[in-house]
Amino acid sequence: MEREYSKTLEYGGQILCAAQRYFPPLLKQLEPPPPVLSVFGDISLFQKRSVAIVGSRQASAAGRKLARDIAAALSGEGFSIVSGLARGIDGEAHAASLGGGTVAVLGGGIDHIYPPQHRDLYRAVSDRGCIVSESPFGHRATARDFPRRNRIITGLSEGVVIIEAAERSGSLVSARTALEQNREVMAVPGSPLEPRSAGSNRLLKHGAMLVRDAEDVIEALSAPQSRTMQSPTPTSFEDPEDELVISIGQIEAVKMAFGPQPLSIQEIARAADIGSARCASILVELEIAGDAVTFAGGFAALAL
Repeated sequence: MEREYSKTLEYGGQILCAAQRYFPPLLKQLEPPPPVLSVFGDISLFQKRSVAIVGSRQASAAGRKLARDIAAALSGEGFSIVSGLARGIDGEAHAASLGGGTVAVLGGGIDHIYPPQHRDLYRAVSDRGCIVSESPFGHRATARDFPRRNRIITGLSEGVVIIEAAERSGSLVSARTALEQNREVMAVPGSPLEPRSAGSNRLLKHGAMLVRDAEDVIEALSAPQSRTMQSPTPTSFEDPEDELVISIGQIEAVKMAFGPQPLSIQEIARAADIGSARCASILVELEIAGDAVTFAGGFAALAL
């Protein structure tokens, strides 16, 4: 712990404990709150009203524009925007709210930039916003760190806006976590023909607040919470495989299933004889290790 503390301070960060004055007040409401956070940037943002915006990594052009527009407008109204620095919706929300302050929650330590393509965005957020992590300094994120990261994202926020979430996605797990934390769950509706909106539309069916723009978000957060959102069963939100341990054999099977030419995750999963959700988690681990590269549209290739 002493070494972690020294490394964090050398990096320019701080370590906050739940009992401290500057610990995010909304996180203190959780049962239990995270005992320790590493932070890098402007911790005064924790005192502002905040909204989480999350969604698909493979977002459409329309979804990306909605994320930018909603984040920029909420930022202009004094809200801090919280997200996970992922590709797609997360990145757009962060970039659009730099002027008003944005908070990026990482799965790894505050020094571990993931995805590596967001290095410039990471620097912009650390300069003009705040980087937050529950993981120790130097920790490289693995797939099992992201549910904990999502709990921090929703815990830091008054509500979460879901933009383009597929039927089984991490964004829907975040929505369920937000509901358990008594946070407002909001979703942007999408076409019934668009798979990327299937999960968002399911949330609306179960009672999430329908939002189209920042005004709707502000109205939802200002209204008394008299509505009751139905909590679907866990299988409505996540692939049952997500909770299973990934074996070394499965990692090797995925590595054997594709090469330097990009293939879709579905093709790789089929060749490796595992489910798509588990395959996607393994590809995250392989990319972090430098053994794979992922591309827009759900494709991946072995790193050269």
